[in-house]
Amino acid sequence: MKNFLIYLVKIIGVLFLSLVILDGLYTLVFLQSKNRGKIETVFNSGPKKYDVIILGSSRANNHFVSQMFEDKGLKTFNFGISGSHLFETSLLLKLMIERKYKIKNILLDADLSIANFKQSEGVSAKFLPYLHNSNFIKEHFMSEEDFDALYYIPFYRYIKYENKIGFREVFYATIHKKTNVLDNLGFYSLSKNKKGNMKNDIRALKPIQNKYYEEIKKICAENHINLIAVMTPMCSNTKGLDYFEKVKKIYPEIHNYENAVEGDQYFSSCGHMNDAGARLFTTRILNDFFIKK
Repeated sequence: MKNFLIYLVKIIGVLFLSLVILDGLYTLVFLQSKNRGKIETVFNSGPKKYDVIILGSSRANNHFVSQMFEDKGLKTFNFGISGSHLFETSLLLKLMIERKYKIKNILLDADLSIANFKQSEGVSAKFLPYLHNSNFIKEHFMSEEDFDALYYIPFYRYIKYENKIGFREVFYATIHKKTNVLDNLGFYSLSKNKKGNMKNDIRALKPIQNKYYEEIKKICAENHINLIAVMTPMCSNTKGLDYFEKVKKIYPEIHNYENAVEGDQYFSSCGHMNDAGARLFTTRILNDFFIKK
């Protein structure tokens, strides 16, 4: 029995040591990664200067044409991330400040995401390789239910989110395989020829006092950044469009552009404009906020 217990302890010890080594190796790879996604690009970057940084979900990523800002002499990058919520947007901004980014203006998509303060697991997982390397990330995740397991159990976060930060991603990062996420200054154009669902129902959404939006406002105020928060267009065939006015009642400073672009020909799906629609909308934003009359 004694020999069995000794053998069992050895097995557990070897397993634990293996997890520690794997955790260290995976983390080391992510600490060198700069060309696969927006989160690791920011984390592994140094000080930068921008006239305009675009933040938000796919409704930022697909709706603001970065090059059009650049054409007006505004150094710009679209850091919008499809599928993200304000949980991730706030944290990404914290990392930019931590890396001493100098930002004049932040253009923030703040509409549908105002209705929740939950994390988007698929996007938030991209921050987890750096959980032990940033107090901002640690503190941001500290209130999550599984924080202790993520933080204290070696390799647990890589196992739980294997499809996002597991072996496949580590392998591609190791061989420096690029993605198209950083192309076009971060803007991702949707084709006018591929039509998604042109009906939508957002009546179940209820805007709230969103603590992560409040964080973003506070960070901008403390760092003398001009925050331009907007609600972006949605197709007219949407039930519950009064949602945008409800957001406006809670946060009057958020500019409502829900109907700034009309016509199905400008939409790839009900909630996302195609390239032509994005260019029309970006022109409107440039004229309203950045081009001196």
